[in-house]
Amino acid sequence: MNSTPNDPAKAPRRPVIGIVARTAPVTLQGSGLVVSLALQAHIAYLHEAGCAPLLLPLLPGAEELLDRVDGLLVPGGPDIDPALYGEAAHPVTRAMTPDADRLELALLGAALDAGLPVLAICRGMQLLNVLHGGSLQQHLPDTTGHDGHRPDTPSFTLGRHPLDLVAGSRIAGVLDEDEPESACHHHQAVGRLGDGLTVTARAADGTVEAVEVTDHPFAVGVQWEAGHTADRRLHHAFAGAAGATQENSCLPEFSTT
Repeated sequence: MNSTPNDPAKAPRRPVIGIVARTAPVTLQGSGLVVSLALQAHIAYLHEAGCAPLLLPLLPGAEELLDRVDGLLVPGGPDIDPALYGEAAHPVTRAMTPDADRLELALLGAALDAGLPVLAICRGMQLLNVLHGGSLQQHLPDTTGHDGHRPDTPSFTLGRHPLDLVAGSRIAGVLDEDEPESACHHHQAVGRLGDGLTVTARAADGTVEAVEVTDHPFAVGVQWEAGHTADRRLHHAFAGAAGATQENSCLPEFSTT
């Protein structure tokens, strides 16, 4: 049978985005379970941007799956084990497990080494900094004197902060507006900046709100809760970078001999 222009077999493949899974206890039909999950907004925003989201559980060897994806999204989550950046834990630090932290760092490092586009959100940005030899401020109110980055309210509340963006940065190109603002919920932030990273956004109190990996096509970390608001611009820019990576990987190789 001859194929037609609308033949699904001839349609271009959607860029595949690996989303690092989080684990959480849930109650389902009266039973307590632990599940691997991703924020639905990440899935929805990437899908509407033309990508196919793929959940990547934090298991040994997860980095071996990177040859099947065109980009990696590292979402928010628990605090990072301070031993990974040479510090003792603050009384309010609530880390995941050292093994899970190391698995995620290995996955993130492999993605960067492969040149894959990376979007690192909240904990993800902090992992990006630790991976590059940086440290974290373990409890921001100790430094800033306020809890505006993680409002102390009975329910989950986003803190709102004007952003000072570095002109010409990738994040400034994404948030192309007169008064950009973060929507955040975090009590930790970048302390000592890691090697090979550039700060591209700060809050008015000096807190680092965005970093980018120098000389990487697209490796952006943001401290705010991208995915907890209706703002899709960052996900769409990331999807565009993943699509460009996919197209380049599909280009034919030509011999020069």
